[in-house]
Amino acid sequence: MTLTLTMSALIGLIAMVLVTPLASKTAEGDRKTSFKLKFGLFIFIVGTLISSIVFYVTKIDQNWSIIWPVILVLAIIGLLLSTGMERKIKGLIAFASLIYFGYLLAAPVFNANQKFESADMDHKVEMKAFDDTKTPASVPPKFARNKMKKAFSQVPNPSYYELGDLQIQKVAGEYVYIAPVEFSDFFKWMKGKVSPGYLIMSATDSSNNPKFVKSEMVYTASGYFNNNVERHMRLANPKEIFYGDPQLEVDDDGKPYYIRTYGKFISARNGFDPKGIVMVDVKTGASKTYTLDKIPAFIDGAISPEAVSRQNEYFGKYVHGFWNSLVGKKDVKLPSDEGTEANVSPVFDENGTMFYFTDFRSPKKGVDSMLGYSLTDARTGHATYYTGNKEESYMDSQGAIQIIEKKFIEKKWRASMPIIYNFYGEASWLVPVLDSNGFLQNYSIVSAARPELSVSAATPNEALRQYKTIISRIGNSSLKGTSAAEEKETQGKVVRVYKEKNGDFTTVSFLLDNKENYIVSSEVAPLAVYLKEGDTVKLKYVNSSEVFLPVKEMVIEGIEEK
Repeated sequence: MTLTLTMSALIGLIAMVLVTPLASKTAEGDRKTSFKLKFGLFIFIVGTLISSIVFYVTKIDQNWSIIWPVILVLAIIGLLLSTGMERKIKGLIAFASLIYFGYLLAAPVFNANQKFESADMDHKVEMKAFDDTKTPASVPPKFARNKMKKAFSQVPNPSYYELGDLQIQKVAGEYVYIAPVEFSDFFKWMKGKVSPGYLIMSATDSSNNPKFVKSEMVYTASGYFNNNVERHMRLANPKEIFYGDPQLEVDDDGKPYYIRTYGKFISARNGFDPKGIVMVDVKTGASKTYTLDKIPAFIDGAISPEAVSRQNEYFGKYVHGFWNSLVGKKDVKLPSDEGTEANVSPVFDENGTMFYFTDFRSPKKGVDSMLGYSLTDARTGHATYYTGNKEESYMDSQGAIQIIEKKFIEKKWRASMPIIYNFYGEASWLVPVLDSNGFLQNYSIVSAARPELSVSAATPNEALRQYKTIISRIGNSSLKGTSAAEEKETQGKVVRVYKEKNGDFTTVSFLLDNKENYIVSSEVAPLAVYLKEGDTVKLKYVNSSEVFLPVKEMVIEGIEEK
């Protein structure tokens, strides 16, 4: 707060010097010294007061570059009130301020190459195959938010509060959604003063119920005056350049903190390059600043989704400079707006590291093929751009959504949070499907290159199991991502059989007397629909760590295909 008042006083002093006619004369002679002192003091007080209010209310950074438009206006006023040499000096100051103000406005034209360099990514063809023994963090935030609202009765005095913004993260090894309990309005804040805590829910298990965690929070996003966490961060760090909203992060002991990404302008108050975070203890208000290489281990989203979205824009738009982004548009690619947070979607790899995902499409209208996709490390900001197999045309996230929603057009279900994965060597979209009330109904997987390869199931792991079954029949598929992808042969007697209709085909699950479970689609083995208990079968299957091993070929004794 002291630095804010000091900055405001300096602006007031500058206003006093520029506006007050210090050496000018009237038609009757010199102005009276007493008038100049009173007028100058008045300008100083008003300038200081207005600056303090603007800084406090807007929470803007307090760097000198922000006041050049103000200096321009003040110098013009001072020029009109002064005469002689003083008028010339103030005229020069106004002209210099005008030039600098023009420089600020023109920055996007000449710093496009710098923006692209700051956002440049590593290039790879395809991401690493997904480990099918894991469960992707695939619960869509809209569904999680609906469940949290219905569990809001766990919060003490729920009429005082409302659900804050969701944040996905890893807490004690589990992928979860965190949502702070925020105040409903100013009067509720006046009564409550302190938020009671936050809600937590699994990001991988849709059947998990949200739980309220009691942990008092004095500094919140919905607080007022100095208890507003964004203002508290600004007053403690008046010169830092912030980008993105404050986000709640919880350590492995359940203690909440608010963090916000800071960085620097690319040039001339334009563009943003992240450098670190400011972290605030929500109870005590203690504020700490960390560079990206020294952030605490429990922080997953050090880079705000807004900053990543901006970096994606730089990377796709300014590949050949500013003018090419407007005319010609050679190699220009547009980031998708289908993400769940500021047009990007957070995902976790098998090591528990969070990345922001987005896909890129052509700027040409009516084209739904994907040019590539990116993953940005949410802790370091390091990004990789995946081109995909150039011999195949991948559909973008919008195309995947359209294909999946057509399956449920009568039910009016909607696809949400499309994420691309490498499932068994096949670039594939995993998309949760919600009903009209925002409740999760199933998961769909559709191949990015071959939309005819698609499945739907109640859980992501069940969808993966079905997807493996249809992928196993493709000759060029090596089923990457399984623990052991080699083919094996066996035979035995069927002990149990379960059949399930899946679209135009039937999925047959069965147990042999060797105590192993197998699964096969009638698309792969049409005669599997006749399988019954007691049959003897010969199998060729893909060995993996799955509970149900996918069958590639099957012969039922006594039934021969013609």
